[in-house]
This record gives sequence, structure tokens and C-alpha cells, in this order.
Amino acid sequence: MPLSSLFYGLSQKSHECPSYTVILVLLLIKGKNNTWTAFMEGLIQCSANYVPLSPICFLERAAVVYGDKDSIIYGTVRYTWRETLQRCVNLASALSRLEIFPGDVVAALAPNIPALYELHFGVPMAGAILSALNPRLDSTMLALILQQLEAKIIFVDYQFLQVFLQALDILSEAKIKPPILVQILECCHPATFSSTIEKIPAGNLDYDGLLAMGQPDFEIIRPSNECTPISVNYTSGSTGNPKGVVYSHRAAYLNSLAVIFRSDLKQMPVFLWTVDMFRCNGWCFPWTVAALGGTNICLRKVSAKVIYDAIFLHNVTHFCGAPSLLNLIADAAVTDQRPLPHKVDIVIAGALPPPQVLMKVVELGFNVTHSYGMTEALGPVTARLWHPSQILTNTQR
Repeated sequence: MPLSSLFYGLSQKSHECPSYTVILVLLLIKGKNNTWTAFMEGLIQCSANYVPLSPICFLERAAVVYGDKDSIIYGTVRYTWRETLQRCVNLASALSRLEIFPGDVVAALAPNIPALYELHFGVPMAGAILSALNPRLDSTMLALILQQLEAKIIFVDYQFLQVFLQALDILSEAKIKPPILVQILECCHPATFSSTIEKIPAGNLDYDGLLAMGQPDFEIIRPSNECTPISVNYTSGSTGNPKGVVYSHRAAYLNSLAVIFRSDLKQMPVFLWTVDMFRCNGWCFPWTVAALGGTNICLRKVSAKVIYDAIFLHNVTHFCGAPSLLNLIADAAVTDQRPLPHKVDIVIAGALPPPQVLMKVVELGFNVTHSYGMTEALGPVTARLWHPSQILTNTQR
């Protein structure tokens, strides 16, 4: 077979599939008649040229490339990327020991704290599916969603134990097997307990105790198919009952990379957690920050003072959330509003507040990017940097 014909055929094949990278290995063997025979390897999908896409790899890479850099800061608690990987591996191992199998659903009811961030990696590392739920749900809706999910285990922050226990009563009355409860205590103050602690059924676990059960050499359970579910996110329910949306490993991986360009992120950003992690998996930022080796500044509550303090203390570069964040910043007390040491990027999803609010936020030193999206699209899908020139006069209107 003439080599010119072979290479022409390969070029045509690549032209037909421009969206794929084709890796070819040519082995040329000289025949009896002094002719050359070409054998092609690599056209068949194999482990040498293909692995299922999954955001799990972002954490593994961060532990190698940014190992000693801060991954999570929460009050006085700090973890490096190397420590975060090990904690997530321990979490995955512990879940497996509790007979949480690939395809099982793991629910979570918690604010933006380190445990919820770790669940975004530890749960899929066990082959399971994470469903981070809105902690502001009432007990009836929470019970309904848990029934739909058939969650085998749920992680509940101590602040939301009361609503979970009420939902548990509803499930019991319906004779539905309740999920295993894992309590998340305040890691900054481990002695913190809820007033409902005495009502918790016996035999349940706490988060740190669960991590201690894990084996550090646990072999991560990777998806054999990149379309395997990684999470279930519920819509807000503004047009009816909340609907569960399933995200795949592939979708989470690709959207996490798209976030980098959409939000103009650079290497090693410092991300302040003002967007809820239960909303579209925090718009995929848990995985994006790991991909860039950034630092997550976790928050239990959001206020203007907390935002300004974090900017000065941790050199925050980005944060996101609802338009109300802009009102929070614009209406902050004069004692909290300080000249920023550097530009800080805010990504807002939803209808923008009045121009006066936007102007004030920009004058304070923030860049505002306006975006739109929906749960079914993994969060924001369109984004545009807001500029004062976009304000229309009455004549222009």
C-alpha cells in the first residue's frame, strides 16, 4: 500500500472528525518485495488514548502540582491540596465500608463549609452520586425529596438537624427506610452541639469519626463511562415542586473548564464561597477551583463585613451569587466599605439591581459580570462584563 495513499486516507478521516484528537502509531515493516506495509494502532479506543472525563482528576492533579498550597480556609481551619485529597480518599473509603455502592445517592444538608466541599470529591470517588440539598427547605419538602432520591446516607450540619429530624418523622410515618445520618459538627468549635442532639437516633455517625474509618490507600472508584451520574441537583421549585436534574461526570468536567473562561479565572484564584454549593454544585466551582489550584474561602454565613474582611485577609479575587450580593455590598456600613487593595470580580446570575447600585459597586472597586443560566444547564451559561456605558438614558430608551 503506497504511503501517500495511506496518509491521504488518514487526513480524510481526521477531516471527517475534526472534534476528536486522533493519535496514530504507524509501524512500517519491509516486505519480501522491498515494499512497505503500514499497520495502524491507536484507532481503536483503549486506555492509552482514552479515559472517561471526570472532575475527580482535578483534585488528584492539584495534590501533585499545588500540594502544599492552601486549598480550604475556614476560620482557623486550613487544609492543603495534599491534605484535601487524602481526606476525600478517606471519605470515599469510609462510604464504601458503609456499603455505599456505585450508583447509590448520598445527600447533604449543609452550608458552604469544608465538609460539603469535600463531599463533592469524596462521594464520586466512591462511585456514588451526590445530592446537595437546600438547607432552607421545610421538613415536608425535604422528606419528599429524600423519598425521591432514595438516599442511603445523608450528611447534616448541626444547624439543620431539627428540620431533618422532622423530615425523618414524616418518612417513618410513611414506612420509608430512613437514610443513615452523619452529623457535621462545627470544625472550628468541635464542642458545638445542637439543642436537638438528645433526640438523634442511636447508631449514627459524626463526620470526623467517619473520616477516621477510611483507609488512606483506598483505590478510587472511577467511572467506566463518563456519562455516569456524578450528582443530582434540584431546581428552586419557583414554578412547581423542585425537579431533580442529573449531572454526569463528563458534563461536570467540561463545564468546570468552561467556567474558567466564562469567569475569566487565572491560575490559583482565591474564591470566596458566597454562592450556595447546593445550587448546581456551586456552579461547578468546587471542581474549577481544584483545576486551577486555587484557594476556597468557606463561609457559614454571608454579610458585607465578612466579604470585605475576607478580601483584605485572604486576598479574595472572585466570588459569585445572586443579585442581592450587590445590594449587600452597596448598602454596607461605611465602617465596612474600605478601598479595595485590588480589583475583585463578582459574577451575578439573575436580574440586575438598579443602575445606581451597579455604579456604586463598580466605584467601590469591583468588576461585575452579569450571567444567566438554569439548573438544567449546570448553572450560568452566558456571561458579560457590566460597564457603566450600558446604562441607557431616557432618550435612548
